[in-house]
Amino acid sequence: MHNCVVVRGAGDLATGVIQKLYRAGFAVVALEVEKPLAIRRAVALCEAVYNGTQTVEDVTAVKTEMNISAVEKIWKENKVPILIDEHAKAIEWLKPIAVVDAIIAKKNLGTNKKMANITIGLGPGFYAPTDVDIVIETMRGHNLGRLIFDGCALKNSHEPASIDGVSNERVVYSLYEGKLKTVKQI
Repeated sequence: MHNCVVVRGAGDLATGVIQKLYRAGFAVVALEVEKPLAIRRAVALCEAVYNGTQTVEDVTAVKTEMNISAVEKIWKENKVPILIDEHAKAIEWLKPIAVVDAIIAKKNLGTNKKMANITIGLGPGFYAPTDVDIVIETMRGHNLGRLIFDGCALKNSHEPASIDGVSNERVVYSLYEGKLKTVKQI
């Protein structure tokens, strides 16, 4: 796979990364968990885990099996394969030129420089050049998107970003565990 790039995660931020790589001509594979936790689900390719397929703008992702034949079949359809592979085991047989960790867990869940020639981590939890080659800042503000070649992204503030002066008030947390059934598409 001379032009394969693995993106760990397929949430809303990862979807932006996947789209850019796909449009640049790379053979992209997204690795997801069994139950993705995307916030902006309508613009997250990880919805393919639940629906089998998901399209965001001009990029379609398809959930598939963990083997090279299934992945190549989806590439031939000009789509992005999504594998349920929390521990990134597919990297061993995909042999990507780059791995981008876009999980946005605010900590490193195992991504390291041995995974590919180029490794990139989005947000807090990564240190360049120790863990990855490049860290990308994800905190809102004038440093958003900055490439960090020596150091780390800003630490998780544990506070939602302020939008029009509203921060914690715009986030609703459930008091109970369970399933949410939506009755209207937002």
